Amino acid sequence: MTNNFWHSEKITLESYPRGFHLITQQVESALPSIRHVEVGLLHLWLQHTSASLTINENADPTVRHDMEAFFNHSVKEELSFFRHTYEGKDDMPAHLKSSILGCQLTIPVQQGKLALGTWQGIMLGEHRDHGGRRTIIATLQGIAS
Repeated sequence: MTNNFWHSEKITLESYPRGFHLITQQVESALPSIRHVEVGLLHLWLQHTSASLTINENADPTVRHDMEAFFNHSVKEELSFFRHTYEGKDDMPAHLKSSILGCQLTIPVQQGKLALGTWQGIMLGEHRDHGGRRTIIATLQGIAS
């Protein structure tokens, strides 16, 4: 008989400054029941349209700096054709960056741990100058031990 396991958790992240931030530890800390999952999936859904989730380098902070520099270069602020600027010059560019990177991740779980690669971490892309708290809905499913 299999032991199907489902768990959902709302994770509220404190406000981060604009840029890319490792949040792997916050996600893992919010889901202590993950240690009981032998095989499964963790789905993360960010409930915002001006931030994003991605998986990338977890060791060298210059990667996060370079990602921010690349996206700021690629998605310029104050373009004359932007209409959605009600909340400031970073408003529409934040929405574009969020759509490019996405607001969800699915990560395999094996033997009670996220099956991330050695140099991989979960990143929050904060694309607003003052984005505020961010909320993630985490859904963990799998076979429990």
